[in-house]
Amino acid sequence: MSMKRNNGSTQNYFQKKEENLMEWVGYWRKNPHIFADEHLGIKGLFLYQKILLYMMNKYDFFMYIAARGQGKSFIIAIYCVIRCILYPNTNIVLASGTRGQAAKIISEKITSLYDNYSAIRYEIGDVRNIKTSANEAKVTFANGSKIQATTSNDNSRGLRCNILIVDEFRMVDKKIVDKVLKPMLNVDRVPPYLTRKEYKNYKREANKEIYISSAWWKSHWIWEEFKDYLKKMCTNKNHFVAILPYQLSVFHGLLSQKRIDNERKSGSLDQAGFDMEYEALFVGENDRAYYKLDPLNKIRTVNKTFLPPTDLEFIENKRKSNPKNLSNFKRIDRENEIRLISLDIALMGGNKNVKNDTSAFTLMRLLREGDSYKRQVVYLESIQKSISTEDLAIRLKQLYYDFEADYVIMDANGNGLGVFDACTTVLTDKKRDVEYPAWACINDPETNDRTKTKGIPCVYTVKASAQFNSEIAISLKTVIENGKLQLPINDIEKKEDFEADKKYRKLSIEDQQRRMYPYFQTSALVNELVNLEYDVRSGGNIRIHEVGTTTKDRYSSLAYCNYYANELEKELRNERVRSDLKNYIFM
Repeated sequence: MSMKRNNGSTQNYFQKKEENLMEWVGYWRKNPHIFADEHLGIKGLFLYQKILLYMMNKYDFFMYIAARGQGKSFIIAIYCVIRCILYPNTNIVLASGTRGQAAKIISEKITSLYDNYSAIRYEIGDVRNIKTSANEAKVTFANGSKIQATTSNDNSRGLRCNILIVDEFRMVDKKIVDKVLKPMLNVDRVPPYLTRKEYKNYKREANKEIYISSAWWKSHWIWEEFKDYLKKMCTNKNHFVAILPYQLSVFHGLLSQKRIDNERKSGSLDQAGFDMEYEALFVGENDRAYYKLDPLNKIRTVNKTFLPPTDLEFIENKRKSNPKNLSNFKRIDRENEIRLISLDIALMGGNKNVKNDTSAFTLMRLLREGDSYKRQVVYLESIQKSISTEDLAIRLKQLYYDFEADYVIMDANGNGLGVFDACTTVLTDKKRDVEYPAWACINDPETNDRTKTKGIPCVYTVKASAQFNSEIAISLKTVIENGKLQLPINDIEKKEDFEADKKYRKLSIEDQQRRMYPYFQTSALVNELVNLEYDVRSGGNIRIHEVGTTTKDRYSSLAYCNYYANELEKELRNERVRSDLKNYIFM
């Protein structure tokens, strides 16, 4: 069978079909969003998704700063599939700031596309061409294209690609990006026609860099990278950058406004955290900040946190014939571990009927190392609602006994006076049907004389003064910078770990949130710390203070805990000195 050309010559049917196909491929390469719709059958893409797909393919340097709930991974997966189909022998590397996020794009998103769209199944072929194991996440196409996931560390050296996509790149070290990831782009894609002599001087196709993330601090390297992309985009230098806030997600029904409002009220994010995660805004680390972001990020190394039992779990366990210890942090080595709980209360008076607006708990383990203590924060809790003084004291005692703590640290001279007074009485926990004994102060006899009670001596009281506030600020900064203090890891990294656990995935949403709560609270603590300002007062004292709507209750709670850890460390060293002296005398 043959067809006539316009010039009268004959043309084989298959040659004509190939020419038509090439025209379509050229059209689809310029309009990848149309290819997704008309050829792959992916219907219903939103306008912003079509624009992003178009810009990814048009520009060689692409950056997308996204709020939560915009389906970043879904967009990445679609683009990778489109690119691999339309450009044979394309090699794409997916990297990420967390260990499994890049692999998840293949194991979840691309696998889902394969299952749901026949055109994609045709291009990939056998399902065995999709590898989803932890050690190998890779997709191989029939036309020679390939997508592979890698970790963002030195172990990825030696890989080569034509397109580099870095997801959550704010979590990746700048040195890894420059020395490991970018060098992967040193090899160009070579279509078969370029091997022919007449095309030997033909212009090669440029490789691509694609960076996608939520917003972060302005002190981080991605802020400078973002500004550089923006400047080059404005001067038409083959760069594109987009920032899309949560309102877009709400408009398209990807997020509900109710969920946004609940997130604001939950206490898991402060204003800075909300601005970064949902508003897609870069937040400036205060120039007057006493605590800097980089040292704080470096000490976020605690991978397991304390999980307090719920009231229901406590009651059900209590009714068993053989109740068990509900703690996921059972005490083993009591000789070399001390457990502390500190409490800071804001906007409260000494009257026991006054309601408190903001309260912050810090639970810390002191692990002995020679004659010093490493400090591990394993749980943080913030109560940002009105609660009676007695109920707050009951919550403190719940955490104390759940955690098997040794000491409580609190301010019994100002805001915490009403809670301390309540703690020196016998309290009845109606929800758990438990009667808690009275407590007493261990370091201030006058405080005990005032309450006229003789309870269990476990409360270390602090009394704020200009000198004391300066001392706790300086000592907290010291343990942050020397690595003696450890905080829970980043919530994004921990969520990835949890989602790889089958037991976690079977939990209810509420139980999943309970397990994530300490990590969210730690991010809120870090945000709080870097937004606090300082000044130097007469006598050289450091004063830490809030600015605007920022708070410092989490900071104060942590600083109190660390202060008493220093006191216990002094006692430990004094004991060693006394022991050494005794041994010397009697030797």
